[in-house]
Amino acid sequence: MANRPMAPHLQVWKWGPHMAVSILHRITGDGMALVGLGVLLWWLGAMAAGPGAYETFATIMGSPLGMVVLVGLSWAFFTHMMSGLRHFVLDIGAGYELETNKTWSILAPLIGILLTAGFWALILLR
Repeated sequence: MANRPMAPHLQVWKWGPHMAVSILHRITGDGMALVGLGVLLWWLGAMAAGPGAYETFATIMGSPLGMVVLVGLSWAFFTHMMSGLRHFVLDIGAGYELETNKTWSILAPLIGILLTAGFWALILLR
């Protein structure tokens, strides 16, 4: 056999926060696309169908399970946004230093959690 280089594999790479936040970015984007689109279409359909359908929508989304979905969507939005800002900074050529990259990889999801908590505090305590 020819002496070919080995293809990189997950066993070769050491897992770090930058890899986790990249995967989380994809998961939150997919979650918003699938779940968020479903909720949006249901909301629009309920508004178009009349007061009874909208009341059903509002009742279900106001239930504990509905609130979990809404909080999850807002968490996905803020986490995806912070990760997207991190990627934007990387795209302009900054933040590639190992410690800087690691720090922002850890901070991006944490800031997403803080923004979600602040968002829901603003809504619920108003």
